[in-house]
Amino acid sequence: MIISSNLGVKLVVPTAESKLSQNSPLVNYALNGLERCWLPEHRRWSHIYHLDGRSSPNESVPNSDVFYTLNVLLGMSRVAGIPSGIDLPEIFRRNVLLLTTLPVRKYAFGMALWTAAELGTPIPEPVKSELRAILVDESGWRCFRAQDLGMLLTGVVAQARAGENEWVRYAKPLYRFLKERFQSETGLFFDAPFGLRRRFSSFATQTYLSIACYQYGEFAGDASALVMADTCVRNLIALQGPQGEWPWFFDAQSGRVIDFYEVYSVHQYGMAPALLEWAERFGRRGSRDALVKGFNWVFGDNQLGRAMLVPELNLTLRSQVRKGELTTKAPRVLRALKNAWLGNGERLIDGADVEVRLECRSYELGWILWSFGRRTDLQELTHNCAFGGA
Repeated sequence: MIISSNLGVKLVVPTAESKLSQNSPLVNYALNGLERCWLPEHRRWSHIYHLDGRSSPNESVPNSDVFYTLNVLLGMSRVAGIPSGIDLPEIFRRNVLLLTTLPVRKYAFGMALWTAAELGTPIPEPVKSELRAILVDESGWRCFRAQDLGMLLTGVVAQARAGENEWVRYAKPLYRFLKERFQSETGLFFDAPFGLRRRFSSFATQTYLSIACYQYGEFAGDASALVMADTCVRNLIALQGPQGEWPWFFDAQSGRVIDFYEVYSVHQYGMAPALLEWAERFGRRGSRDALVKGFNWVFGDNQLGRAMLVPELNLTLRSQVRKGELTTKAPRVLRALKNAWLGNGERLIDGADVEVRLECRSYELGWILWSFGRRTDLQELTHNCAFGGA
């Protein structure tokens, strides 16, 4: 838009359309989808957008909304053109303060550190105070799950990179705890530092801890962290499904897949690309091909031959799941235990026994923004005709 100033000089003021034109079609697809997940009365994005035709598709779960919102803001930190009306610092402050009043997991505080660093936004003192309490209490780390530790270490490193030196002293102890209690001989990561549950790890386990190791290794110049991350990525690529599926459940003790399902779209187009971007930088062979193959699963190169996109809403379908397991995890738990006990590796089942979970979660779109907000080298994905690209 061109306007005239009092001095008679024409000024060019960027319009919303011109800002968005700086983005790839994939990024704008995700931004448009996030508009549907927005809860204006709360100034945050929703827990679930249901795709089953109900009249009120947005479902709010406050503690999840807040975490997902921080994840979306992290993604937006990498986007060139943000839609008008989105005040990133204001949304961050409003939501991050709720971490001290809502029942959130420790990883939400790690996401707060990471997001604040990427946005260049200060963390309110009440949140800082609670973060210090979490990080000082090393005995409490015994209760951490992988996502807690991975996000806290990534957040601490991100803050240190941004010049917030008060967090630097926590990085080495967190990494040492990761190395001592979460590293397995197979190269996959455990999900917890102690207990019978620790060997049963998810794709998220591998992603968050590997990213943390890459971040810490580069920041601290610690080669052991980079080797750990690279070893995990190498193993994940070896275990990727024939059509690019990223398995959901692993036995870290044996290094096997013990259940492929659910196959989550966010892993295919968001979290795996976030991890593989690091792997590419450090020369892991096959990482780029694995990224593209995994993303093509979303376009329909999957068991169902179905695109996991909802173009009319600019949303995505959450996952492909075994029939009969949409509302219960019990069969999955029993199957994992049996496969681990018997030493079985799991394979994909017949597509006739697979169905789709009809929902989209806002953080999933946030991971698209983070993984592709700055990428210009994968136009077969970012400018695919599925997103309105050429």
